[in-house]
Amino acid sequence: MNPFVYEIPTKVYFGEGQLSHLGPELARFGKKVLLVYGGGSIKRTGLYDRIVKEVEAAGLELFELPGVEPNPRVATVRKGAQICKDEGIDVVLAVGGGSTIDCSKFVAASACVDHDPWDFFVKGAPVEKALPLVTILTIAATGSEMDDGGVISNPDTHEKLFTGNMALLPKVSFEDPTLTYTVPKYQTASGSADILSHVLEVYFDMAPGLYMLDAFMEGLMKTVIRFAPVALAHPDDYEARANLMWASSWAINGFVNGGRGVDWSCHAMEHELSAFYDITHGHGLAILTPRWMEYCLSEKTVSKYVQYGVNVFGLDATADPMVVARQAIERTADFLYDKLGLASTLTDLGIDDTNFELMAEKACKAYSGDCVDGFVRLEPQDIVSIYRMCL
Repeated sequence: MNPFVYEIPTKVYFGEGQLSHLGPELARFGKKVLLVYGGGSIKRTGLYDRIVKEVEAAGLELFELPGVEPNPRVATVRKGAQICKDEGIDVVLAVGGGSTIDCSKFVAASACVDHDPWDFFVKGAPVEKALPLVTILTIAATGSEMDDGGVISNPDTHEKLFTGNMALLPKVSFEDPTLTYTVPKYQTASGSADILSHVLEVYFDMAPGLYMLDAFMEGLMKTVIRFAPVALAHPDDYEARANLMWASSWAINGFVNGGRGVDWSCHAMEHELSAFYDITHGHGLAILTPRWMEYCLSEKTVSKYVQYGVNVFGLDATADPMVVARQAIERTADFLYDKLGLASTLTDLGIDDTNFELMAEKACKAYSGDCVDGFVRLEPQDIVSIYRMCL
């Protein structure tokens, strides 16, 4: 294994009723708060009113940036950054899921610079500082409430790009599982697929690693596989929602990496799908993941599939390795499509092969330029083949 540094200074208030600490936490950073949220569900559920009450009780001044898109756009980041500059905002409060939090991260960073927010992604402009960010999570999915990066889309150029920096880490995150009771089934399913993918992207690696981290990741995956169907059947099951929410945070806060540093293959491919077709990120990952697993299976990689199948799904460790590997892929697909109820093909989402070659080139460009060097090295023609398997 490789040496590594692990630091995650985000303060988390987890559990029901923790919003009573919101006002004092915000007040630590200043008087002017920018509230960032999406399509307005926080108003329908009453969460908006609770937030306003806490902010006013703390004697703070509230400004708003509503309407963050499911795949947040750089234009919205620009709008938020301008509000911060015009009004002298002290702290950004993101309320929602990963899209809102990602948008807020770059609003907070862009408020501290004179250049365009898109320069962080395409010109390599460094994120050196950002306004303090506080988050209130309303869906278990991306883990952005406890990590140091984010993804922003530019529909004008069909690009969806990632960058990160420790300055983007939320200072405080509120995770109340009851706030996810009203999340629609489709979003719960897509979010669960996203959590699972975050773990698989790290877990599937042939380099030597820490046994305890593999065991931890297997526990995370078993948690998602166990509790996502419960949350779908019983949306107000606190245990299910709590387990999914905490799994979401720990799947991608850097803890499971343990020095591993391969490219994230499915995310690279899915970002292009979202950039071109604006689909739900977790659903795109669900369609890609079993096909990517099938494409990467070989005599060189089969041992990882066996480990996964035996430890996560309880498959027979004494059976032929290739049989176990294929059963593990089948169990993964069964979970994503049958248990979660997600459509299994790109065709189901109205996507054909028109842009596959261009998308494959862009996926590679986002990393080294000529390939995605992940669990298995994928060149553009490999990515096109995986896309075609998803039709």
